[in-house]
Amino acid sequence: MLSLIPTTLRRMVAYPAWPRPFVWPPMRALNGQRIGLVLSALLVGGLMLLPLAYLLLRAAGAGETAVATLLRPSTLATLWRTLLLAGSVTLASAVIAVPLAWLTTSTDLPGRRAWAVAVALPLVLPSYVAAYLLAATFGPRGAVQQLLEPFGIMRLPEIYGFPGAFIALTLMGYPYIFLTTRAAFRRLDPALMEAGRSLGLSARAVFWRVTLPQLRPAMMAGGLLVALYVLRDFGAVTMMRYDTFTRLIFVQYRSFADRSVAAVLALVLVAITAVFVSAEIRARGRAGYARRSAGAARQMRPVRLGRWRLPVLLLLAAWVTLTLLGPTGSLAYWLWRGQQAGALTPALTSTLAGASWNSLSVSLATAVTAILAALPVAILSVRRPGELSRFLERLTYVGYALPGIVVALAFVFFGAQYVPFLYQTLPMLVLAYLVLFVPQAVGGLRTSLLQLTPSLEEAGRSLGQTAVGVFWRISLPLLRPGLLAALALVFLTTMKELPATLMLSPFGYRTLATAVWHNISEAMFAQAAAPSLLLLLLASIPLAILTLRER
Repeated sequence: MLSLIPTTLRRMVAYPAWPRPFVWPPMRALNGQRIGLVLSALLVGGLMLLPLAYLLLRAAGAGETAVATLLRPSTLATLWRTLLLAGSVTLASAVIAVPLAWLTTSTDLPGRRAWAVAVALPLVLPSYVAAYLLAATFGPRGAVQQLLEPFGIMRLPEIYGFPGAFIALTLMGYPYIFLTTRAAFRRLDPALMEAGRSLGLSARAVFWRVTLPQLRPAMMAGGLLVALYVLRDFGAVTMMRYDTFTRLIFVQYRSFADRSVAAVLALVLVAITAVFVSAEIRARGRAGYARRSAGAARQMRPVRLGRWRLPVLLLLAAWVTLTLLGPTGSLAYWLWRGQQAGALTPALTSTLAGASWNSLSVSLATAVTAILAALPVAILSVRRPGELSRFLERLTYVGYALPGIVVALAFVFFGAQYVPFLYQTLPMLVLAYLVLFVPQAVGGLRTSLLQLTPSLEEAGRSLGQTAVGVFWRISLPLLRPGLLAALALVFLTTMKELPATLMLSPFGYRTLATAVWHNISEAMFAQAAAPSLLLLLLASIPLAILTLRER
């Protein structure tokens, strides 16, 4: 009997794909709706091709110089350092995020929704701000060293290089996996875990053999976002003096000597992205993750922490202090010093009010638009798997791996050449944000769709509901955890986006991210502290509303 347990659970947890693909929207006769779904996904894919087309146009003029640049030992060494950093940060983020997601969804942890908000908030800090605060606090002559100086410690170990970049990017990257995995935890079917226990497995074995395989799509989607985020980051690696491929591209673009070489280097990032996405798709396998048997969905009974409750609370408090309260305290200190020096003028307050409204409005518009754009791609990927749907899904990740300056230059080029009436307007800025952040929405929606039983949609159709009615009354409520997680991800990352905002926003248009950048670049740290704190505050409000309204 015990020898059959793993096989039985594998069949329950990861059963083979459905023998016939389920057409979504769930009505086979309405070919127009299916055509509209495919055309919508193709439109999104066409938008994703824009930066790739720009790079190909630029790279077409590259000659032997580009090939020689790619084959330099220094270029290959930089590529290895980039891949090493991306792999290390992704692995560390998964190790941190999955236990945090479990604690804030599946246990009787006191105030677990408030902890969920606090744990996710480091995502909103711009990478250059977080890296600067990390260096100022834990650097060789930072604040911690000054506190330890009376004890004879005159210099702390060097934090710059790989250690500093690894720590900074991990602290900012793990919320990607946390948000997607937490949404998957909330959609788990408790009957699977109960079946595992009834077959004689311990609670630990149930987690490793039953729960963790169910979380694989969410973890893979979040891990892919983390890896691509590391590939495209410029601020943290620059502050920590760690050379990556993105920094090499930025230096090449800034030199204005030969941008075709920079385009070739950026195409290497596109190739790496294709490899990462293909590996993620292959790792999914043909497993299914939706409930097959009949029965009503119900909430999972919280796991009692018992004597571990106090140690867990202390560990969580220490973690939130390190990732959120520490940086917030440093920013508050700089703000207090600026107030004492009279640097916070009424004009600055008025400017920050306008920047706050701009950040909120454009981030919300981008988040909603990204959800609408990601829906057809995610639906085709799950309900109509095939070469076209896989190609479109891979295509959405192209812009996310590229540095923001490359995407911004692509829109500057096409806007100035072909659509001058859209150049430096808010619609073009939102389109650039879509190219950068729509993969976050695709990953969250796809994970939720995998956990949505197709038979429920078929049952709705058999009861006389239209395709639209099935979506609004059945599919959308069940997709809500993943949809809200995707909405939060896009909203938070849009608020801190810098290169696209600087190059594509209308004249005189300022966001909190640009306000932080301008002040830090001029070494006005007190003035930079105010918009940084506003970023945290404004991001925490919608995230808290989404989390506290969970059912």
